[in-house]
Amino acid sequence: MKFGAIVVVVLVLSAVAAHFLLGDPGYVAITFRGYLIEMSVPVLVGLAVLLIIVVWLIRRIIQAPRLIGEAAGRYRSGRAGIKLTRGMIEVAEGNFARGEKLLARAASTSDAPLFNYLQAARAAHLQGKDQRRDEWLKLAYEHTPEAANAVLLTQAEFQLDQEQYEQALATLRRIEENSKDHSHALALLARLYFRLEDWANLAQILPRLEKQGRVKPETLDEWAVRVRTENLANAADGAAVAAEWKSVPKRLKSEIAVLEAYYKALMRVGQHEQAERELAAALKADWRAPLVRLYGRVEGPDPTKQLNRAERWLAKRGEDADLLLAAARLCLRNELWGKARSYLETVIALRPTPSAYQEYGRLLTQLGETDAAADAYRDGLGMAARSSLRAIPHLDPDQA
Repeated sequence: MKFGAIVVVVLVLSAVAAHFLLGDPGYVAITFRGYLIEMSVPVLVGLAVLLIIVVWLIRRIIQAPRLIGEAAGRYRSGRAGIKLTRGMIEVAEGNFARGEKLLARAASTSDAPLFNYLQAARAAHLQGKDQRRDEWLKLAYEHTPEAANAVLLTQAEFQLDQEQYEQALATLRRIEENSKDHSHALALLARLYFRLEDWANLAQILPRLEKQGRVKPETLDEWAVRVRTENLANAADGAAVAAEWKSVPKRLKSEIAVLEAYYKALMRVGQHEQAERELAAALKADWRAPLVRLYGRVEGPDPTKQLNRAERWLAKRGEDADLLLAAARLCLRNELWGKARSYLETVIALRPTPSAYQEYGRLLTQLGETDAAADAYRDGLGMAARSSLRAIPHLDPDQA
């Protein structure tokens, strides 16, 4: 359409020019350094047009190699793009080996082979070919050094997927050296520390993760709770427990896991009086079953007063299995064997647990009822062993 319009315009202009020029062809004289050139206007116009055509042809000839190269490049890129697409489809459909081959072939003709190498590495990874996977990643880095972090992050994710924790740790620390506070690398590093139970290093990077906002708040809280509980469990003495508790953020001090770890730490370092006093205050403010069970274990300075408090709670709360178990334990401390037996039998009738059977067995042993004690221990052990055992990793489930 466009070409036809051009032809029509040229014909019209030619007809108009011929009408004027043929009626009076005109006269042109050009003098140059003593030479005189004479011609009509139509001849001059024809020469001008011919010159323009010659210049255009020379220019196209000069541009030809570059244009041919660009066309060939476009053809190769198109072919590479087709192979890349086919390779990704094969990988997505589970044909990892074929997909890897197509991706590798496309990389050799691609203008930007980074994506091909990364996808080929993924295909090799899905086949369990770790050495070949690392070779593709190495090629990706060599062709695009500026994408070092992207390559290293991909490698770290593959290593974490294969539970190659030591290698993943080395890879992620290398990224830390290259790019401090790289958000994704830091999040992966935190997950790795959590899996490795490296609480000290996890505690160090938690503030940086909170500032970046890359990890969900609930996940950060889960990690922070675990770090705090481990720190409390490993506190050497009362001063260390107090210092750790003081450093716990306010929002975490109400977490039941942190509270349990704190009271257990107080009990472990011998500060039972403080633990009993604070537990009583905590239960008055918020009645929580794990703290009730702990109250029965804490060895306050006055076991009679402690038992009286528990029984006052019982008068208000009725048949609370956790409170009954705590009261039974306090009765055992006060050597009130009959009352302890009554409480324990009520607990077992309401909600039997391995802990209740264990305390009942201890009491029956104290009373000399060894056969009944053996039955109680056996019942408690049976309850504890009801959960199915995990299969041994190198055996099939049927064999296990």
